[in-house]
Amino acid sequence: MFSNANTIVSMELLDYVKALSGNRIVVALAGPPGAGKSTVSEALVEALNSIMPGSAAVIPGDGFHYDDAVLRSLNLLDRKGSPDTFDVGGFRNLLLRLRANNEPTVAVPVFDRILEISRAAGRLVSSDVKYLIVEGNYLLLNLAPWSSLRDCFDATIMLQVDRKTLEARLLDRWRSFGFDESTSYEKVRRNDLPNAELVISASSRADFTITYEEPTSSP
Repeated sequence: MFSNANTIVSMELLDYVKALSGNRIVVALAGPPGAGKSTVSEALVEALNSIMPGSAAVIPGDGFHYDDAVLRSLNLLDRKGSPDTFDVGGFRNLLLRLRANNEPTVAVPVFDRILEISRAAGRLVSSDVKYLIVEGNYLLLNLAPWSSLRDCFDATIMLQVDRKTLEARLLDRWRSFGFDESTSYEKVRRNDLPNAELVISASSRADFTITYEEPTSSP
């Protein structure tokens, strides 16, 4: 097994991705907020690159967040991160370019969590990269316009995490950004958990599912 931080990438998952055929493989890795998508996708890419150097890269969906100024004008700033706060059309166009793989390099946007802004052309993806692990909450959502992304993927993975663990992780995330307990709880209750419930209830079935259970402490 390959480990990255506290996440384990199983040989079953690694073998599944390696068995996918094609010159360019685009894999969706979806899950609710707090499920660990970034950690798992980075661990999977690390595992693939340890076997085939330079063969894999992460494509973060967060790069397509609308800017705060746009969200403010749409009265959606307090819902940042919900399905209607992303440029889904732009995301689809990028995925189609990456899937076609007929350019030497493609620039992809990256979301800067410190600045709370998407940086255009924040990362370059070479045509030599075979496996692209696209991570995001709503990649498998059965609602337009997100459902238009489904034909961009060669395979799909879903992370399943129990709600109690999700809530604890999300609270820790907001605390780590310097928010007090009350504000952190409100952000989770009013935005993060409703988004998580939507992902859980309205996503299509994935080709491969990873179920995470928080280990219990021994008495």
